[in-house]
Amino acid sequence: MKIYSFLVLFVLTSTMSLGQSLIQDPGESLSQRWLINDTITKRFKIIPYKPVYFLAANYTTNINNFPTSDNPLNTVTTPSEFSDIELKFQLSFKTRAARNLLGKKLGGDLWIGYTQTSRWQLYSANISRPFRETNYDPEIMFILPTKYRLLGLNGVFTGIGINHQSNGRSNPLSRSWNRIILQLGLETPSWSIVLRPWLRLQEDDIEDNNPDIEDYVGRAEILTAYSKGRHDLSILARHSLNTGSNSRGAVRIDYSFRIIDNLNLHAQVFHGYGESLIDYNHKQTTFGLGLSLLQWR
Repeated sequence: MKIYSFLVLFVLTSTMSLGQSLIQDPGESLSQRWLINDTITKRFKIIPYKPVYFLAANYTTNINNFPTSDNPLNTVTTPSEFSDIELKFQLSFKTRAARNLLGKKLGGDLWIGYTQTSRWQLYSANISRPFRETNYDPEIMFILPTKYRLLGLNGVFTGIGINHQSNGRSNPLSRSWNRIILQLGLETPSWSIVLRPWLRLQEDDIEDNNPDIEDYVGRAEILTAYSKGRHDLSILARHSLNTGSNSRGAVRIDYSFRIIDNLNLHAQVFHGYGESLIDYNHKQTTFGLGLSLLQWR
């Protein structure tokens, strides 16, 4: 058991070290994160992107021991024996690769982002504590600053990007997809809102690991984040944009309370489809508790 205690400490320390190196100000706004003055952030400097957190215990009401897909090549034939409690952590950063692509007056920056989320069956000694699922999420984004008012919100940026998401596994557990994602960012001094609709880039039927993923994970998402004092709250909602029995999606709520400096107590609740790629068509509710170093704001 000592080796696993060491590994937990190593993951936590590594997560914290990366998070500390990325963090500038835990209360940063959208405009501060994306529309940064050249003298502050040079090209290819690593800076914050999505939240960085470490959930020591993440419980699910319905662990997915029998992953399925509309593609028969991606449906397992023997169920697993995963525990309903696991460890979950996320690392995320971005860097600006080019700036002012439309000139200094209009601006327009090219960003490269990377996010990795892992689910580790640390408490499952009977199956040698494997990593159940890790999702790799690289993307390239063009971000253009905007200035307008909408319903009392300040329009901060619009963007378009190419996103690849996969779990890096072989069949029948392989899951992946590619998307073109639009972004619209608005904010007030305390609130941030980002709307992201997307279009999936289709694949050949035989190569498509998850042909109906949009009907579960969705075709658009909206993120709203609020920050005040020591408190940070974010809600991420996705939907298939279908009606009737095909009306599916998910919601995730994250709350953090700043303990000291950049260290936060972090709680997460998820309900719906697509908590991870292997669970894209699997419905569940999860509850997680741990620490975080970086929030959306």
